[in-house]
Amino acid sequence: MIELITQAFVALQASLFESVVQPVLFALGLTTYAELGFDAVEFFLYGVIEIALVWLLLRPLESLRPVERWADRRAVRVDVLYTLLNRLGLIPLLVFMLLAVPIGDLDGWLRLHDLIPGNLEDWLPVLRERPWLSFAAYLLIIDLNDYWRHRLQHRFDFWWALHSVHHSQRQMSFWSDSRNHLLDDLIQGVWMAAVSLLIGVPPAQFVLILLVTRAVENLSHANLRLGFGALGERLLVSTRFHRTHHAIGAGLKGRYRGCNFAVLFPLWDLLFGTARFDDAYAATGIGDQLQGADYGEGFWQQQTLGVKRLLAALAPSSSSHRTADDAYAAGCPQTVQAGSLPSWIARQSAASASNSNNRPSSDWPMPATSLSASAACMVPMMPVSGANTPITAQRTSSTSSPSGNRQ
Repeated sequence: MIELITQAFVALQASLFESVVQPVLFALGLTTYAELGFDAVEFFLYGVIEIALVWLLLRPLESLRPVERWADRRAVRVDVLYTLLNRLGLIPLLVFMLLAVPIGDLDGWLRLHDLIPGNLEDWLPVLRERPWLSFAAYLLIIDLNDYWRHRLQHRFDFWWALHSVHHSQRQMSFWSDSRNHLLDDLIQGVWMAAVSLLIGVPPAQFVLILLVTRAVENLSHANLRLGFGALGERLLVSTRFHRTHHAIGAGLKGRYRGCNFAVLFPLWDLLFGTARFDDAYAATGIGDQLQGADYGEGFWQQQTLGVKRLLAALAPSSSSHRTADDAYAAGCPQTVQAGSLPSWIARQSAASASNSNNRPSSDWPMPATSLSASAACMVPMMPVSGANTPITAQRTSSTSSPSGNRQ
């Protein structure tokens, strides 16, 4: 059965390439990109299947057990556009075309100087004989990488100026996963390319990891009342766990500028003291939206306002010129300067370890009703019952928020 499905998929991919993509490449004189075009068709087909399965599974569940019921779903439509652009390959193709040459040049330079990047199988030969163990190892490493990348998206003002596009959705649904600023996607592409180059993720493993990650992210963003239980909530990121990350107040404030940063496994939040487990479902968004701050309603408006926030964050007069040591000592959300990043990460790890060592054994694992052991995440959340009230203000306000203030 699997072989028949694979053969049908390959046949469809070849047919689409030969009848649609290849003639366009010939007409434009871009035949050198034929291999890339063939791969793009494969990515497109994966995206179609992925979107169809997610919609068939999660849309009925959102209707049956929603956190919020929306009379007006216009705010969700732009997230559908983000999803189509991302999952069908347009945005990834754009990122790839921008990064292909510099990444290829870097790889060539490394090989020229006998600095050929290895992979996990080179360091642990036993993984060659156990492909599923190899997959699990790559998945854990990439998820840990995603955790720290997400932490930095909240920590650096310039990066938050872009990442706030993702957090500004007041009607969060399974479509919201791909809601990102294009420049944010580009930065994430550079980050992932660097990690993949460092650990040598095999292409087949990378595609599978990408599909698994995106499926879990669709679920975690869903407008769905679904808990995994006291143990399950600590094994896999749930809708409730991730909704707390998007919560007005708790999701963006505190020493770590938020909580529940993990993409797949809450293990990382537990280890680094950023986990928060709540029984309640919070309203999502950014606090200054309640005062009328405008993050944009349509795709291009959101992209434009994101660039304006980025320029404001990079301006010399910006309040972002605080060192990592100052931010850590003050215990408040401030920017970490690039030069202080290693020191900052070391301090976060040390603080988390201290919290773990000082925690009574009865507190581990934490009960589902408790907060993280770290006081950094103990910030009040806005109850979900008030979530729909500010949406009109968000749409009618013409006031931009160049600083991207978090509340």
